[in-house]
Amino acid sequence: MKNFLSNSDKQEIVGAIIQAEKHTSGEIRVHIENDNRLPSFERAQSVFFELGMDATQKRNGVLFFVCTKSKSLSIIGDEGINKKVDANFWEETKDAVLGKFKMGLFKQGLVLGIGKAATQLQEFFPLERKNRNELTNTISTL
Repeated sequence: MKNFLSNSDKQEIVGAIIQAEKHTSGEIRVHIENDNRLPSFERAQSVFFELGMDATQKRNGVLFFVCTKSKSLSIIGDEGINKKVDANFWEETKDAVLGKFKMGLFKQGLVLGIGKAATQLQEFFPLERKNRNELTNTISTL
């Protein structure tokens, strides 16, 4: 996992999250694990709840879950955003991110995915007057 993202890459990803959240009440998180024993989507669902992503007021959290060993990516949106986006939106976003990953452009892939999620969050959950950051923007790891 050490070679997956540099400290500079991580800072840029967090910066992309901060920038995205300036225009929406939605919350975006990135979680990276080296290995897990569960299928990627199943583990991502577990992490989603562990990180409290289901506790946002408008249920509009989005998690990008990466497992470096299995080279897998799952994107989980909470029920609020899932009710708004097209049925295939998360799969299309995942394909775009994985396209960058296949070229070794991990930071760029995550920033691309964050941007796509942000566009939808901004459309359906625009920034409110008294918006507060409900979840940390840091990248979580295990």
